[in-house]
Formats: sequence, C-alpha cells, structure tokens
Amino acid sequence: MKQQDAIALLKADHKAVKELFAQADETSERAKAHLQRLGEQICAELTVHTQIEEQIFYPAVQERARRGHKEERDEVFEGYEEHAAAKKVIEDIRATDPGDESYKPKLTTLSELIDHHVKEEEHELFPSVKEMFDEDELVELGQRLSELKARLQPQNATRA
Repeated sequence: MKQQDAIALLKADHKAVKELFAQADETSERAKAHLQRLGEQICAELTVHTQIEEQIFYPAVQERARRGHKEERDEVFEGYEEHAAAKKVIEDIRATDPGDESYKPKLTTLSELIDHHVKEEEHELFPSVKEMFDEDELVELGQRLSELKARLQPQNATRA
C-alpha cells in the first residue's frame, strides 16, 4: 500500500473536521450532550492538526522556501496567525458550558475560521508545496506527520 503524502494527510484531516462541523451545525442546541461530544471532538482534532502543521509541516515549508518563495513564506506565517485565532476560539469553546446559548455560535465562528484557513491552504499553499517538494519528500513528510499525529491522539481517541 502506498503511503499517504503530507498533503493528502492534511486534506483528509480538513475533510474530517468539515464533516464534524456539518454534524454540529445540524444538531439541535437542545441536544446538549451530543453537541458537547461533537465540540470536544472538533477541538481535539483541530488541536492535533495544528500541532502537526506547526511542528513539522510549516517548518519544512519555511526551510524549503528560504531561497526565493516569499509568497509561500507569507502563506505559512498567515497559517500560524490563523492557528492562533482558532486556538483562542477553541479555548473559549472548552470554557463554555454546552447548555450556554453562545456555545453553538462559538462552534460556528470556529467553523468559519477553519473554512477560510482550509481554502487558503488547499488552493494557495498546497499547490506551491507540490512544486517545492518531490513525491518522495512529500511521502516522507507525510510519514513524519502521521507518526506525530499518532503520538498526540491516544488521549483523544476515547472521545470519538
């Protein structure tokens, strides 16, 4: 079986979180326990995803982009800033009771932030990364992302 490259792994994460947001959007605010489980799962998935991007993917892209590629460096810096904004909303969601009327709107705000971030990565950064790295390098990077993701997820696996 062919190993997943970095971009395929990150896109799969994006898709999974988008599906969780769709479920949360369709969930009644009265279904507090279900909404809380979805909120916790979304926050956990995004926390792991941001860590693997910030610890492995972004630094690799920055290193490769040092010579030229100013646009790609700027996209990575913007990614870090978008992550910082998302982390603040995640922290706020985790501190909010799911029965609070602001809980679901906070999930919606996070969804909109992530949707914007995903579109920029998938339409701007990822195509550039495919040109900057060859296929073997992307597979090796994907392996590193996958290994870190596996190490970070055990405490979150029971929440699904």
